[in-house]
Amino acid sequence: MLLVNNKGVDRIITGLGWSLTLQILRLFPFFFVVILVGGCSTLYRSAKVFEGDAGGAEVRVVGLSALTVAQANSSTYQPKNQPDVFSLTAGTGSGLRGPGALPQGPLTAPKPVKRLELRVPPAPNPGPYTIGVGDVVLLSAPSGASTVQELSGLLAAQNARRGYTVQDDGSINTPNVGRVKIAGMTIKNAEGLLFQKLVESKIEPTFSLEITEFNSRKISVGGAVDRPVIVPVTLSPIYLDEVLAAAGGITATDQSEASVRLYRNGTLYQIPLSHLYADTGQTKLRLVDGDTVFVDTRHDLARAQDFFQQQLMLVDLRQRARQTALEELKTEVALHRANLDDARNNHIKRIELGSDNRDYVYLTGEVGVQLRFALPFDSRAKLADALFDAGGIAAATGDVSQIYVLRVSKEQDLPAEITAWHLDASNAANFVYAASFELRPEDIIFVAEQPVTRWDRTMSQLVPNFYSASSTVGN
Repeated sequence: MLLVNNKGVDRIITGLGWSLTLQILRLFPFFFVVILVGGCSTLYRSAKVFEGDAGGAEVRVVGLSALTVAQANSSTYQPKNQPDVFSLTAGTGSGLRGPGALPQGPLTAPKPVKRLELRVPPAPNPGPYTIGVGDVVLLSAPSGASTVQELSGLLAAQNARRGYTVQDDGSINTPNVGRVKIAGMTIKNAEGLLFQKLVESKIEPTFSLEITEFNSRKISVGGAVDRPVIVPVTLSPIYLDEVLAAAGGITATDQSEASVRLYRNGTLYQIPLSHLYADTGQTKLRLVDGDTVFVDTRHDLARAQDFFQQQLMLVDLRQRARQTALEELKTEVALHRANLDDARNNHIKRIELGSDNRDYVYLTGEVGVQLRFALPFDSRAKLADALFDAGGIAAATGDVSQIYVLRVSKEQDLPAEITAWHLDASNAANFVYAASFELRPEDIIFVAEQPVTRWDRTMSQLVPNFYSASSTVGN
């Protein structure tokens, strides 16, 4: 205690003046409160990390470096998978619906015509064969080659179906590769595309592509033949005498009254039967896809026209049936897509309501926003991801040298241990470790406050006490 005699007090009062002296005396209770509060250890306290015992668990602080980051990342962790519904597509439906068997239309009795005119079509140039819808293709590999093992899955799948059928969208569906659109391509171009797709699927095969069934291009033969047929167009050129032979030959007994009529691209041509066999060049008339051959034995042009008209009506009916089938497929796909959307929206709602059983880490201390950070599906989050998602470190209050990731050991039969992975980012170069440090479920990310922030917050609590104390003395 400071003892001052009366003369000394008088000198102090005289020197300072009574007004200032009274103000100083008023502050004595405040300083007394400060000393008393400090002595009772009730000043402002802030969280910090230090080694030692923490409620029965041993705390171990480990600084982050390239070596310790690799050590932390080596712990066993499997991210949760995104629900399968997010990787599904609505597909293409269950397949086109066809019109079924179409009836043959009636043919009226023709009137005889005395004269037959020779009208020969121009020589066509169809170009190389292009693969079409309905064709069946086969992949083949040299026996004994190493690529047979690489193609075993493809070969086994196609052998079970005797090849791959080109579907309505122009593609074939192969295992391990998926849908490959080859319609409209030559065999050479299709081989190149399939080879590219196989290489992209990490299969480097040696194979050849063959067409085993030709179903996309056809020639119709009817009339006075042994049996009306549909002749497929193949890789080899096909001629008039060949399709007539395929139909069992012409059954007309009087060649002078018979003719072969050819309908191509909206134009009707005719070859009298007497000209057909008299001129061998006519029998080698090349036919192309879409040609319709009708053998007429009674000079009945109207009958032939009716036949061709029926063919056109059947084509129109098939087109309308295909359009109806496509509308049905669109409806089916739309329903399936709506079902997938419902399942995905339900999952998103579960996330919003917190019932999705996600893995989380928690951010506290001097960060932009203290929050619960959800670990992503199918991938691993880094420390930098969580920090920046929370708005980063509070620039005014956060201590960049005191960034911690607190992790409790999960090993059984061992005492609980808390590892505090410490990132000292006062050297900004150390932030690279935040971009490589992997987070684990239930990690706690803590950023300590700066010393000046601690002092500022202490004073912000004491200043109201100061004014309160001075006000009390003044009264």
